Amino acid sequence: MAERKHRYRRLLLALLVIALAGAGIWGYRYLKRSVPDQIYVDRGTGPGLESLTDHPLITFSDDLEVSGGASYQVSCSVMGMLPLKTVTVREADRPVVQVCGAPVGIYMETRGVLIIDAGEIRGADGSLKSPAEHIVKAGDYIRGVDGRALEDKQELMDLVAESGGKDMVLEVWRQGQQVDLKLTPVQSEDGSYKLGIWVRDNIQGIGTLTYVEEDGSFGALGHGISDVDVGEILQVDQGELYQADILSVVKGQDGVPGELKGVIRYYPEEKIGEIQTNSGVGIYGTLSSRGMSSLPLRQVEIARRQEVREGPATLLCAAGGSPEEYEIQITAIHWDQQDTNKCFTIQVTDPRLLEETGGIVQGMSGSPILQDGRLVGAVTHVFVSEAASGYGIFIENMMEAAS
Repeated sequence: MAERKHRYRRLLLALLVIALAGAGIWGYRYLKRSVPDQIYVDRGTGPGLESLTDHPLITFSDDLEVSGGASYQVSCSVMGMLPLKTVTVREADRPVVQVCGAPVGIYMETRGVLIIDAGEIRGADGSLKSPAEHIVKAGDYIRGVDGRALEDKQELMDLVAESGGKDMVLEVWRQGQQVDLKLTPVQSEDGSYKLGIWVRDNIQGIGTLTYVEEDGSFGALGHGISDVDVGEILQVDQGELYQADILSVVKGQDGVPGELKGVIRYYPEEKIGEIQTNSGVGIYGTLSSRGMSSLPLRQVEIARRQEVREGPATLLCAAGGSPEEYEIQITAIHWDQQDTNKCFTIQVTDPRLLEETGGIVQGMSGSPILQDGRLVGAVTHVFVSEAASGYGIFIENMMEAAS
């Protein structure tokens, strides 16, 4: 009996040691993620790391190691004893951009025809057939058919209709690799030939323009555009930016996200720019001269990551028609998520915006966030369970992705 108790105590002690070791490893990794590998500071001001993190366990060395040009290496550690990482500090002039906050219409064509899913076809004999099942995958991009480059969805439909039921080889782009898939069109009950796949070749919607640089290059949304069915960032071949008008607001409620409802002016004379890139932290492109002159732009300095702090800020958005500044609070900064589009948490406090929208709604992604007169970031997500709160991205993240 005594031996059994002794073994039980040793097991508990071993489990405790394992738990403490696991907690220590997790804590060390958390602290390491909470300090960036690289920061920018204004030229001639020194490292300025004291505001980078308020965590009491993290300390920075006073020794600077010059690494060439206007950059330094600064070591940080846990309580001055356990080395954590080396931070590269780069001196640069503080960027100046023009903030916008206006709604824009987004139209993008996919790089190939996107497969949404495989489906069933009722054949000429009345039976159900699935010619593409277990062959294609949602998220595949069809870029060619039988050795011929594919332009769009309509061309694919025409080629299938003209196939006469003969085998077709689809040149598909799947997870960064080309795959050739052989499919046999099935004659449906109406006499036409079909492959049994649901496809899409473009996407459109309304978002918010965040900033514009002096040369007309812009950043918007603060997150990438994903296909709602596939759930992946769309591979974009080209895109266009148009003027848009907000017509109404579906007010957000806890558990039910709201939405800015509007109309996109799809006319040549209303086109204001080109979209070149769709990334995980925003869409990027170039405004036309018409776009530069027609949008409400205001010049501001940007804030460095380490300058963003919890406390009062403002949100620039066009919920009421034209862009206005509304009061918000930055409630938390997530240094361990600093490389994502969920870098800090915000809460809408302005009674006007709460009355108009209930907080943050779809269509406000990309709305500029300002603090102390500087652009610190943009809205990216709303908390579905709490309509007044959401996430923001550091403006430096958006601008680094653009470059």
